[in-house]
Amino acid sequence: MNNFTLRLIFGLLYAIVVIFGAYLGNVTFYLVFFVFMIFCLYEFLRLIDLKSGYPYLLAVASFLSAIISNEDAHTRDNVLINKILFSIIAAALYFSFISALISSRKISIQYLGKIFLSLIYIILPFSFLIKIPYLNVTITYDYVVLIGIFVLIWSNDVFAYLIGKNFGKHKLIERVSPNKTVEGFIGGFVFTYIAGFFISVYCDSLFSYQWLGIAIIVSVFGVLGDLIESMFKRQAGVKDSSNFIPGHGGFLDRLDSIIFATPFIFIYLYLTA
Repeated sequence: MNNFTLRLIFGLLYAIVVIFGAYLGNVTFYLVFFVFMIFCLYEFLRLIDLKSGYPYLLAVASFLSAIISNEDAHTRDNVLINKILFSIIAAALYFSFISALISSRKISIQYLGKIFLSLIYIILPFSFLIKIPYLNVTITYDYVVLIGIFVLIWSNDVFAYLIGKNFGKHKLIERVSPNKTVEGFIGGFVFTYIAGFFISVYCDSLFSYQWLGIAIIVSVFGVLGDLIESMFKRQAGVKDSSNFIPGHGGFLDRLDSIIFATPFIFIYLYLTA
């Protein structure tokens, strides 16, 4: 089986998991994206050569905090649990300082930097991501918004690849990713904006300007996310973050765009809600 067939089969499987994971309800939604987060975190820790269990503790605490805050946070029990979980996050962060203290000064700084990098780059984006379907004040859990965002991500990836491959002549940032071109970036931007327009016409979960705003965010920050992950892989001297997904590499290779774009989408939707 050639690489194109593998990419097609496992790309479709990935899309099915995302769509049905969101469609079947918030429990499957949480489960799917928790698994995605853990795999992405594992792959990222390998890229930056960090052998520590603290990022996983931070990931679980942050993810659970986001889940609880999505539910009715006005009851006394939920508020108490939220406080406990945020305390766990703080304790894990500050315990990492104590752990680093026993190492040499240079290693300590690198160790702490990698802990915070994993928090900012992987953990918090996934915590924001699972809150996005709950930003619609009229619907308890709006899976359509999440699926729409992924459709825009996929539109940008597909059209940037097709146009870049067939018409690309000017490199975007060659030292980081030699295959990405300015023409591909522009093509992805245009077609993602068009996709955002059609989604806004047929989907009333968000206002038209919100869908178009998300399309722009995805086109810009999704590409930046891809480039940043390429930078980490280049520094680590590897082609893919792992080989978990045949034809695609790793989970981080598949999710790098949405991971980097998510905080900006969340802030945009929160401010325009």
